[in-house]
Amino acid sequence: MLYRVCISKGAITEKKRDFSGIKSKFSLRTPEKTDEDTCLIVPGQDTSVAQCNFNHTSKTFVVIHGWTVTGMYESWVPKLVKALYTREPDSNVIVVDWLALASLHYPVSAAYTKLVGKDVATFVNWMEEQFGYSLDKVHLLGYSLGAHAAGIAGSLTDKKINRITGLDPAGPRFEYAEESVRLSPDDAVFVDVLHTYTRGTPDLSIGIQKPVGHIDIYPNGGGFQPGCTFVETMQLVAMSWLQEPDQLVKCSHERSIHLFIDSLLYQKEPIMAYRCNSKEAFERGLCLSCRKNRCNNLGYKVNRVRSKRSVKMYLKTRAQMPYKVFHYQVKIHLFGNVSITKSSQPFLISLYGTKKESENIDFVLPEISTNKTHSFLIYTEVDIGELLIVKLQWEKDSFLSLTDWWSTPEFGIQRVRVKAGETQKKLVFCSPNGLSYLTKGGKPVEFVRALTSCEILVLEFFKE
Repeated sequence: MLYRVCISKGAITEKKRDFSGIKSKFSLRTPEKTDEDTCLIVPGQDTSVAQCNFNHTSKTFVVIHGWTVTGMYESWVPKLVKALYTREPDSNVIVVDWLALASLHYPVSAAYTKLVGKDVATFVNWMEEQFGYSLDKVHLLGYSLGAHAAGIAGSLTDKKINRITGLDPAGPRFEYAEESVRLSPDDAVFVDVLHTYTRGTPDLSIGIQKPVGHIDIYPNGGGFQPGCTFVETMQLVAMSWLQEPDQLVKCSHERSIHLFIDSLLYQKEPIMAYRCNSKEAFERGLCLSCRKNRCNNLGYKVNRVRSKRSVKMYLKTRAQMPYKVFHYQVKIHLFGNVSITKSSQPFLISLYGTKKESENIDFVLPEISTNKTHSFLIYTEVDIGELLIVKLQWEKDSFLSLTDWWSTPEFGIQRVRVKAGETQKKLVFCSPNGLSYLTKGGKPVEFVRALTSCEILVLEFFKE
């Protein structure tokens, strides 16, 4: 039992720090055995810190798991531990074991996050008081229910923890909860959150929908992640020999962890996220600006931006690691002598650059109209380098559709404007003929990078 000296109203008093009620275990894992709890640090037992070879001069990562069906650690735990040691070899990676409480009926386990948070806070306070270990070196990483346990821990420490990362914090029982019982921006000096499975109505969504950090990032809109369809997930289950049969539910939820792991392993190619008021505006390509901290790195090397309101950010990813993609805003103005308006139209766009090409990227415009400018977002999985040529193609509807049976609609396009999110470059691509016609079901139309303005090229074309 630790006695802490306190000053109260001018008198010196002693406060007992009671460790008897701690239910959680704190395992300091090693780079050699990332999947085994070989050494436990026991709060109140000073010798356990030395026995586990705790590094007092380096930073400490505290990993807090979430609810579990099996009552065992999930496969992501050693993967995250390994990635943390790969990036920070001299650090301490501590895994909090609350498996016995996390494998109960979900509402019961959710209620126990208060106890787990209190345990973590007691552990951190003890390290600071007994060994002078600065909380500036402490980074809590909580997944699902573990994110809220991390938040409670941060609210109970005597000094502010440096950082908490919420990995798809749990939604049920927390969507409408008060800040005191869930993760919130006040729980650490900096709180960043990844939301990867926010489907369904609030409070029934697996992941929490509301922003709960200083920066809240919603990959692919936060609702569903690439590679997590029923067929793809069943293939994954078959490949793992049914070791994780609940992967269908976990796929998008757990993607938050793997995105963070990606940020640890691929530091030279950070994933970019972009500030936006809504995912609908992001889908239109309207939010690819990096001015005034409007873009940021996802994961470990996020730039700390604190504002009065939570910053919501969006991005697209691949289905597998490395998850980074390259974002582009494309703007086209459609000309025509006849007024045409159509909805849900399928298109293909191909990009050709100095390094590679990315062909036949499909996208759908909700509505297109004559004499109107349209903006949309596309992304590529490969780095094409400097963009040189853009091709557009307007696809046919299904064979059974009779929408355009008696006519073939077309639009004139003079130029295509493109903004690259990752490089922030703005480029203009012109029709070699001054004005090209995009016909539904027709051939691709090519636009080349303009060395001069398209207006000049168009004037030259019409003079001829």
